[in-house]
Amino acid sequence: MIKLRLSRAGSKKRPYYRIVVADARAPRDGKFIEKVGTHNPMLPKDHADRLVLNKERIQHWLKEGAQPTDRVARFLTLNGLGEKAKIPTQTKQHLPKAKAQERLKEQAEKAKAAADAKKLAEEEAKAAAQAPKEEVPAEAAPAETPVEEAPVETPSEETKAEEAPATEEKTAE
Repeated sequence: MIKLRLSRAGSKKRPYYRIVVADARAPRDGKFIEKVGTHNPMLPKDHADRLVLNKERIQHWLKEGAQPTDRVARFLTLNGLGEKAKIPTQTKQHLPKAKAQERLKEQAEKAKAAADAKKLAEEEAKAAAQAPKEEVPAEAAPAETPVEEAPVETPSEETKAEEAPATEEKTAE
């Protein structure tokens, strides 16, 4: 399998990369088939010599079936030589655990219910404010009826009779 990849050159803390066509089994900085570009990350991003590509040779190798690495694919996309790389799907490890997700779901439901209740109350208040107030003439208004008081229950004679012998027995002893 043939790869388009970076091969590091340069001294310590001064990286410089060659973009090479190499066998996938060859070491990173080892044997390669052809050099098709350079990348100097020490230069500013808008500098012309930061990324130099031999577009014709890169297109030739892509037609031959060479696979660019992720970094080289980004460089090719920036220069219009390749399609935008697919973003790998994220694993579920970054998500909260099951109980935490349940708590978050419950909190979201409570918040939604509270928001719905508040919205309903606002709509009712708005409707009440918009409703025309009808004034009823004093003559046509029904007279207020007095509230009847409930009769106060007095202990019946039966309950008094039942309680009385119990007290008599206590006194007899």
